[in-house]
Parts: sequence; structure tokens; C-alpha cells
Amino acid sequence: MKIKVKVNQGYVGLLYEDGVFVDILKPGIYKLRKGWLDTTEREVKLVDMRERSVVIKGQEILTADKVAIRVSLLVYFRVRDADAAVNNVASYEDRIYEDVQLAARRYLASRDLEAILSDRNEISDAVRDEVRGAATGYGVEIIRADVKDLVFPGNLREIMNQVLETERRSEARLIQARKDAEALAIKTEAENAATRARLEAEKLQARLKAETEIERARLTAELELERARIARQIEVEAAKALAENPELKRLRELKALGDMALAGAKFVVNLKADGLGALPEPFDSE
Repeated sequence: MKIKVKVNQGYVGLLYEDGVFVDILKPGIYKLRKGWLDTTEREVKLVDMRERSVVIKGQEILTADKVAIRVSLLVYFRVRDADAAVNNVASYEDRIYEDVQLAARRYLASRDLEAILSDRNEISDAVRDEVRGAATGYGVEIIRADVKDLVFPGNLREIMNQVLETERRSEARLIQARKDAEALAIKTEAENAATRARLEAEKLQARLKAETEIERARLTAELELERARIARQIEVEAAKALAENPELKRLRELKALGDMALAGAKFVVNLKADGLGALPEPFDSE
């Protein structure tokens, strides 16, 4: 005679003979022998090896600064060693519940409310890390632990809401102040840029004006020098021409006398003395 036993996927079976654990049955169908002469009592306990979760409900805990809070945790776990999970503890699920509960109490009792509120993930990490080592001893892997709910007393909730509202308003004012400061900085930078551009333009204009004056003075000096050179050249050429043509000299003298006469000057000219020639003798036509 055989007894048919089925172990579904995701489970293992713990085979006991006369109350003693003898083997682990993987998923499949097994036929256990049971004869008239075989008096061995056989039993198979199925163990769920899939990932599961357990909720640690509303534990009221007193924080380090004497504030009573209620915290609910969601713990994800998986059985890794079915033999240890079933045979080392009376109920591994109850044990997980107790270990997480105590770990949460120890952690939260050592922290004040502000530290707890600042980072809820820190609670989850601390509880998971503390329970993980103990759970390994009874064949369970703690995958993660999350804070599901964190409840405060009624008056504290009102105070916390006021604090959160104040923080939101303060944050909004801070954001607005930053925007105003950025706008002022942009405006100031634009004004400074305009001032720099104006100063640069004035500086360039002054430089160009100075260069223009210098260039004008240079050209004027060159023109005067050129005029003086031409005047000297004319004088030299005139003197040379007078030296080569005495008649020109006489003409110039006569022109000078004519100009002086036109100006009303009175003078006596000795034509002989000046070598301009003797007066003509009277001419007798007879």
C-alpha cells in the first residue's frame, strides 16, 4: 500500500518518520510506502518557500523625548531553510512578528520625534538590519521592512500640521526671496554692463578725439613746414633770378616805389645815385 503526496511549486515537504525529520521533498508527486508489516508512521509538512509579508500592526511606542506614537510595519520575508524554520522555532511567522516588534521598540525609544520624522526610511533600515541576523537562525530571510503607518496623538497631529504649514509657507517665502534676489542680481548686472559699455564708449570717444587732435596738429605742422619750405624755395629762386637778370631787380624797385607812392608816402629818389641811369638830356629838335 502506498500513500500519494503532492508538493506544489513554491513549496517543499518535510518528511517525518515516527516524528523524526528525515528528508526534504521538492515539488512533485511522491508515493509513500505503507504496508501491513510496516508500522512506521510517516507525515509530510508543507512549507511555503515563496516571498510573503506580515504586517506588524499599530505598536504604541514612547520616543526618547516622551512622545507616544503608533507605528505599523510591513515586513517582507522568505523561508530559506525549511528544516530550521519549522523545527527550530514553534512558529517562524510569530517569531518574525515578535522580533520586528521588539526591534522597532528599541530603535524608536532611542530617538526623539524630530529624528524619527526626518527620515522614515532610517526606521525601516534599522529594523530590517537588526532582525535579519536573528531570522537567519530559524531559516528565514528578511528581504525588507517598510513603515506602513506612523500615527501621532490628536493634539500632536494638529501641532505637526501647523508646523508643516509653517514650513511650507517659510519654504514658499524662501523660494520667492531667492527669485527676487536672482532678479535683482540680473538687473544689477544689466545696469553694471550698461555702465561699463557707456564708460568704454566715452573712453573710446576721448581716445579718438585725442588722436584726431594729435593728427590735426601733426598735419598743421607739416603744412607750415611745407609752406616755409616753398617760401624759402621761392626766395632762393627769386634771388637767383635777380642775380641773373638785373632788369628784374630794377622792375622790382620800380614796383616798390609805385606801391609806396600809391600809399601816400613822400620820398626823394636820386636816380643817379641809385644807379638807375642819368636823367635824359634835353633834346633839341632843331
